Amino acid sequence: MTMLFDVHPNPHPRSDAEREAILARPGFGDHFTDHMATATWTASDGWQDSAIVPYGPLAMDPATAVLHYAQEIFEGLKAYRHANDSIWLFRPDRNAARFAASAHRLALPELPAEDFVGSLEALVTTDQKWVAKGGEDSLYLRPFMFASEAFLGVRPSRRATYCVIASPAGPYFSSGVKPVNIWLSTTYVRAAPGGTGAAKCGGNYAASLIAQAEAAEHGCEQVLFADAVEHKWLEELGGMNVYLITTDGELITPELNGSILEGVTRDAILTLAAEFGLTPVERRIEIAELLEGIASGSVSEVFACGTAAVITPIGSLKTAEGQHPVGSGEAGETTTAIRARLLDVQYGRAEDVHGWMSKVC
Repeated sequence: MTMLFDVHPNPHPRSDAEREAILARPGFGDHFTDHMATATWTASDGWQDSAIVPYGPLAMDPATAVLHYAQEIFEGLKAYRHANDSIWLFRPDRNAARFAASAHRLALPELPAEDFVGSLEALVTTDQKWVAKGGEDSLYLRPFMFASEAFLGVRPSRRATYCVIASPAGPYFSSGVKPVNIWLSTTYVRAAPGGTGAAKCGGNYAASLIAQAEAAEHGCEQVLFADAVEHKWLEELGGMNVYLITTDGELITPELNGSILEGVTRDAILTLAAEFGLTPVERRIEIAELLEGIASGSVSEVFACGTAAVITPIGSLKTAEGQHPVGSGEAGETTTAIRARLLDVQYGRAEDVHGWMSKVC
């Protein structure tokens, strides 16, 4: 049975003035709306207690399972306000499917897709005043689920808590889209075959943080991981998929192998490739091949993609052996065009020929 997310209004919402001040300079992940969606699952009774409630702290017993065994998953997507003031989600069905797959891998209960999307729609409708209009402003949505049974023991939790919180988000690049420098790590790995790399769980991101710090020490903004077995094949960044554009018209990304996250933006870019005269290719990419292609010029553009920044041009790769500038080091023409195309669809400025957008209100 589909869950109903009844609304319990926040008795102390932000004032119009407070909200407008936040929306003027929202940043990313710094502020949160007045409400959140919640639901509880137990092994005996299934899903229950679904509601939209005032945003606030979660009470947790010190023995709560997630604090000890990291049994947790999450998602990330955005709500966009179009010029006519309607509000839309981008491919929420794909996030719902990935959330269910992550739950299965982490031995958590699978939330039906209709309930996942229903929770998003209920929260966005309730807090629709928080969805800004204009530019690249949006409302970032963070659904998550964690093991909430209080016990110490290595087994799947018999209780889980599901929540959705929302955060107003401005342009990821406040001063304009600029290429980033990427540290290519062969010391640390993000995920291994048979592990949780294909799931969206906090442990994957925790594992990337020391490599991110290593990247910063080398003057780089992000880190690109190699595979865990041979340390020679490209996988993904700490939180984004990676793409190469070649001079012979190929748009190449590492194939999904069980340790790479199946990005929603990644999939959309593969679909858009033909519109830009590119042939989409999913295959293994050797680090040596990438660096040789950059040096010879046969790899003309490199970019990363994900929900937050959409597409991030990569200006150079850095290894222990030195710097490897991509082309001129500036944002590539095709990279910029693909990014603009995606944004135009998301904000309703271009026809949604692929049926990606889902209207909320």
